[in-house]
Amino acid sequence: MALLLAANADEQLLNRFDDPFEAASAEIADCPEPRGPRITAAQARAQAHHRAERGTTCWLRGECSEPNAYRFDAGIAAALRERLKDAAALHPSSMWVTVQGRVVYLEGCVVRDEQGPQLEALARSVPNVQQATALVRVGQGNVPYQRMN
Repeated sequence: MALLLAANADEQLLNRFDDPFEAASAEIADCPEPRGPRITAAQARAQAHHRAERGTTCWLRGECSEPNAYRFDAGIAAALRERLKDAAALHPSSMWVTVQGRVVYLEGCVVRDEQGPQLEALARSVPNVQQATALVRVGQGNVPYQRMN
């Protein structure tokens, strides 16, 4: 029985690295929640080495203030949260934000074509962001990201 419970726990989708992940808006009712940074235990094991060394070269060259790119993420998420509060590009939308290793993922649903590129530009303007990607559904149809359910 314990082995069965352990196997089930390994398959659970969890935010195993505690990456910043939160809803930024919830104005479009039928927008599916993205999987975001939630992964299985096996996926976490596969990513562990890459995550441990990401940013180390930059730090060793004296080009980064942190020895690991993921150490920037909480600050990036906080700064982005502040900028999104008054951003016209966010409305109307249902949007989730994930920050992983100085990369911002904006996933959700919008009503205008220009919202995705505008949100990417806003995220790239945050200090320490290396890249920003908006995976958004405009109007109806399939979402371009992995869904939670």
